[in-house]
Amino acid sequence: MLNTLWTILGVIVFIIIISIRQISQYQKGVKFMMGKYIGLMQPGWRLVFPVFQSYRKVDLRVKAVDVPSQEAITKDNISVSVNAVIYYKVREAEKAILEVEDYRYAISQLAQTTMRNAVGQVGLDELLSQRDRVSESIRVVIDKASDPWGIKVDSVELKDIILPEEMKRTIGKQAEAEREKRAIIIKAQGEVIAADNMAKAAQILAGSPGALHLRTLQSINDISSDKSNTIIFAVPLEVLRAFDGLGKKVVGAKPKQGSPQQTLPPENPLPENPLPEAQTKIELQ
Repeated sequence: MLNTLWTILGVIVFIIIISIRQISQYQKGVKFMMGKYIGLMQPGWRLVFPVFQSYRKVDLRVKAVDVPSQEAITKDNISVSVNAVIYYKVREAEKAILEVEDYRYAISQLAQTTMRNAVGQVGLDELLSQRDRVSESIRVVIDKASDPWGIKVDSVELKDIILPEEMKRTIGKQAEAEREKRAIIIKAQGEVIAADNMAKAAQILAGSPGALHLRTLQSINDISSDKSNTIIFAVPLEVLRAFDGLGKKVVGAKPKQGSPQQTLPPENPLPENPLPEAQTKIELQ
């Protein structure tokens, strides 16, 4: 009788030992009794009796899913290839097991289809310049669709956007033209500012007697400091205008009263009647 008792006790201990299951701190266990869900298993050592009971471990840590490159067409009919990464975690372990067969595969497929749809709703410029907004729209859609599965999507990040080679060259030409446009505008603005400053300087020089002469001497001094053998001296326009005005005064001056007017004979006077003289020479011959 004692041996039987010890045998039964040993069998019970053996069953208990083989029924011990460890649930880590970052996990939860979904427990079933004869195929029926009966509750969650918290972290620690838990008993799961074989044959009658079973369980499934669910990792509650944040998971990163690499979404493969997806071929999509933007709103302005440009073909692009987009890949992304999704960060999510299981919020309710029982739903992740009971509501979906394989939540990892389901999240990956949902992310691929959602990403293609989101790319098709925006243009290429918006896709390239506003990645954060496009990523947030994808996250909202995936999070809402996976909420019945007990999954919380933390973020979605677009990793790379691959464009066709022709489109890359077109974008490069557009960027180059835009930079040339800005360069021309900046140069024109600089010329306007320089012309304005030169006009102000000319007004100051014209309003100050001797300022132009001092400026000329300063220019000569700057030229003399150079080692070049060629020196170009610029005569101010005011000097030329002074000579021009002096010439006009001399030409337009009237002779004084009582002074005889001297006339110069022409250098090569022509004969008054050359034709008869020519006829006479011909007759004599």
